[in-house]
Amino acid sequence: MGNQPTADSDRWTVLVVDDNRQNLELLLAYLEDMEEVTAIEARDGVGALEQVARCKPDLILLDIMMPKMSGFEVCKQLKSNPQTRDIPVVMVTALNETADIERATECGTDDYITKPIERRALVNLVRTMLHAKAHR
Repeated sequence: MGNQPTADSDRWTVLVVDDNRQNLELLLAYLEDMEEVTAIEARDGVGALEQVARCKPDLILLDIMMPKMSGFEVCKQLKSNPQTRDIPVVMVTALNETADIERATECGTDDYITKPIERRALVNLVRTMLHAKAHR
């Protein structure tokens, strides 16, 4: 979708996917302070794929452990589709075992961040990922 934000003319769209309402609201609140970001949400993997088809976000923050379809499976589907493979995916997870991180990498995740999430770390990661996308 080019090198510039795709929502309004000067904003990036970030899709936040988490089945836990508290986690979702926390991530959305963290992103709210970022003037350059419009955050949208999905509550599970199926909803995430529907949102991606609807609006092709610039970045996806994706929980791993969800009903219906795990973040691993969502990421795998996104990265295997030529129309969505370039959307950066950041896994947001409570899983922090080496095997989980390796599995996320095998699925094609661009990065991951572990819960509990600190606001500054998330904002810095989102900015870094969006700037990297802009320079591709």
